Amino acid sequence: MDIYTIIFLALAVFIFLRLRSVLGQRTGHERPPFERSPRNVAPGAPDNVVPIPGTVIDQAPLAPTADVAPAADRWKGIAEPGTPLAQGLDAIVAQDSSFDPRHFLSGARSAYEMIVLAFANGDRRALRDLLSSDVYESFDTAIRDREKHDQKTETRFVSIDKAELVSAEARDRAAQLTVRFVSQMISVTRDKNGTVVDGTPDKVADITDVWTFARDTASRDPNWKLVGTGSAG
Repeated sequence: MDIYTIIFLALAVFIFLRLRSVLGQRTGHERPPFERSPRNVAPGAPDNVVPIPGTVIDQAPLAPTADVAPAADRWKGIAEPGTPLAQGLDAIVAQDSSFDPRHFLSGARSAYEMIVLAFANGDRRALRDLLSSDVYESFDTAIRDREKHDQKTETRFVSIDKAELVSAEARDRAAQLTVRFVSQMISVTRDKNGTVVDGTPDKVADITDVWTFARDTASRDPNWKLVGTGSAG
């Protein structure tokens, strides 16, 4: 090893140590890592949080300012003033000032599609992270029934035409939001020989689902989970 190689190695070590001394320092203002599971969950509150894409993860509580919209306009386009829905949204904001129903609806649309497709594909791992224990057990039972009969479901979304809030409630730190989804999809179930046993492979069906999401507003984790499903129409 000649003298020039030794000099270059010494310079490289010196630069590395200098960078580490600057970049590796902690200032005391770092954000904590994102946690998938909530801590400090209230009794009876949700215990398995749904990471819904589109939710506001790092939004700080809003401080009152002169620019805050009047109460009559706060939920414009979401809920009419004085309705039970508007009152429920007010109650949720009183517990969590960072709550934004528009961001929530954006994330709920993505979660809706993810859950429907995961159920069709029998993806238990994805569903376990997205659903409450009761809802998961119901989905798992249906998947096991398909597997028992050697059946597979194929589902494809054509569109999600609407996602609207129909009710909101905040009680004992637990917030609940119910959303009506109106979508178009193609879904068919086949047996092991490929024979269609349910649905039509070339027919688009109009689907209306009513799902309820919940979260613990006292938790630092801002995500929601699916706690109830239903359908209409």
